[in-house]
Amino acid sequence: MNEQSEIRNLKGIGAKTEELFHKMGIFTIGDLLRYYPRGYDVYEEPVSVGELEEGKISTVKGVIYGRVQVGGGKRMQITTAYVKDLTGTLKVIWFRMPFLRNTLKQGMPVIIRGRVVSKKDQLIMEHPELFSPPDSYDKKCGTLQPIYPLTAGMTNNAVAKAVKGAMEYLDLVSDDLPKDLRLRYHLAEYNYAIRGIHFPLDKAEFYHARERLVFEEFLVFVLALRRTRERNERAENGFVIKRRSEIDRFLANLPYELTGAQKRVWEQIQEEMCGKLVMSRLIQGDVGSGKTIVALLALLLAALNGYQGAMMAPTEVLAKQHYESIIEMLEKYQIPVKTELLTGSMTAKEKREAYQRIAAGEVQIVLGTNALIQEKVEYQNLALVVTDEQHRFGVRQREALAGKGQIPHILVMSATPIPRTLAIILYGDLDISVIDELPANRLPIKNCVVDTSYRPTAYRFMQKQVAEGRQCYVICPMVEESEAMDAENVLDYAQLLQSEMGDKIRIAALHGRMKQAEKDEIMGAFAKNEIQVLVSTTVIEVGINVPNATVIMVENAERFGLAQLHQLRGRVGRGRYQSYCIFMSGSKTKETKKRLEILNKSNDGFFIANEDLKLRGPGDLFGIRQSGLMDFRIGDVFQDSELLKKAGEASGEILREDPLLEGEKYKLLGEKLAAYISGNNLETTL
Repeated sequence: MNEQSEIRNLKGIGAKTEELFHKMGIFTIGDLLRYYPRGYDVYEEPVSVGELEEGKISTVKGVIYGRVQVGGGKRMQITTAYVKDLTGTLKVIWFRMPFLRNTLKQGMPVIIRGRVVSKKDQLIMEHPELFSPPDSYDKKCGTLQPIYPLTAGMTNNAVAKAVKGAMEYLDLVSDDLPKDLRLRYHLAEYNYAIRGIHFPLDKAEFYHARERLVFEEFLVFVLALRRTRERNERAENGFVIKRRSEIDRFLANLPYELTGAQKRVWEQIQEEMCGKLVMSRLIQGDVGSGKTIVALLALLLAALNGYQGAMMAPTEVLAKQHYESIIEMLEKYQIPVKTELLTGSMTAKEKREAYQRIAAGEVQIVLGTNALIQEKVEYQNLALVVTDEQHRFGVRQREALAGKGQIPHILVMSATPIPRTLAIILYGDLDISVIDELPANRLPIKNCVVDTSYRPTAYRFMQKQVAEGRQCYVICPMVEESEAMDAENVLDYAQLLQSEMGDKIRIAALHGRMKQAEKDEIMGAFAKNEIQVLVSTTVIEVGINVPNATVIMVENAERFGLAQLHQLRGRVGRGRYQSYCIFMSGSKTKETKKRLEILNKSNDGFFIANEDLKLRGPGDLFGIRQSGLMDFRIGDVFQDSELLKKAGEASGEILREDPLLEGEKYKLLGEKLAAYISGNNLETTL
């Protein structure tokens, strides 16, 4: 059996289970082995009762104190006991386990492990695992049990069993990385790393395994970017573009003046679009820094020189918003440029007519979603493509967009505040411009970090804002309730909030599992203030521009990375009203408070990103992904920033030694790189 073998070849996987694996994107043994755990259940050394912290899963060693009691109704019997050690007494409850009354006797030594919660100012451990005699815990102490992302119908145990089965029958895989490179960067061998990431014997093995896999993922990514850059650098600018006085008049008539940073970046763009080589530039700017107006100026420069420009948005609603605001500006300032909107939800007739106008060159600016790069779209003379960081393009896509014409200029916009040292590596195929000033008319968002006891006050505050005509977001980390995680979920939360706020306030739920048309409909209704409170997962992170939204409350804020929380906060503060962000934490640990306090003190994304990097320690690797940026399978650009730098350094060494990766030493790495470029993210999402 090898990595190309189909998943059905594993013992115990029938047609139904195979279908569930396919839903999870797992078709081959290789897919399964690279389906890494999202976290681990870590069995730590026991702590004393006095050391327990609310919100943490902990292990306690003590003795049963007093009588064990059973209460509650027939449907939900609750067993209550007390565990005592030298530092205090802990209340413990189990659900539907009345037989424990006969098992647990006063004075009996036990070890219990579970989540600690606070109720009526008393710490309680709910439904813990029980180890008696205590030495039965020794086998599990120090171990890490993998927790996988699942789909409905699939269990964690089924995935773990399949991975174990694959490892048992799989032939050893040849390592892509040569031995001297592994030794230089202290990296584990590939087969060891795969076993260590799924079933680590201890934390040390986990760190060693993960470090190897993250390094390789970053290395292939950076090598692919450098290949792209080499091809881009050879591309000559085939468009005759000159500066236009109409744009200067447009800027002079705007009701506000561009910031110094916007002017600086606009000058860089003009210089390149009028220069000898094709532009490949990233505009990096914090939420609300005014990247869109600079992108519009670039589109106008292309249009007024007789060419076409296309701007791709991540959602239909945002594409429509861009379209409407640009049309309004062009009419108001009497600029002779025509625009077109192209989205997936348009009828076949509407699309056909739009294609004709684009192909005939009747329109100069085209706005839309992924529909902009469909095969049926033919541009007459496309000179500029503007995208966000989620829709970056490889060389082949540029050529496809250009058709028979020249390779277009590319402008990528990013609101992710990545420290410059990382950005240079991550966006290795792009030159970087930074807009590091906020417009003077922006009111700073007021922040607060609170615990769950503040929730009723937060609800009243949101009701007051809605009564004044404003709107609110509530962000939850999950779609549906999960036994594995004690976190607020979107669907239940929306129902609860509706009952709390009454029928006069319209509340809706939004999450990533919805069909795109349904998501667009809900976001569109929110944009029109037909929905007052939107309960959502992080799908709203790149959603829409709603200047009327003034409050965002993030439940379980401790489960998100700081960079992601800052991005979410950027949904508000977009209009003329004072805006507020409420970070609600279900954890009272010192580490959580310290992290969230950074957000409380600052609205500066770049400051937050740098502070976040300083706070990182090895323990963070057991938490959730911090950024979600670039959609890496296992790496995270923030928490793995040092590995990213090393991968950048190694890529330079490799290309100097063997530029085409054709020699025996780098042959396997070259094959992996070629497969990545042709069939993976680079040509479709970069």
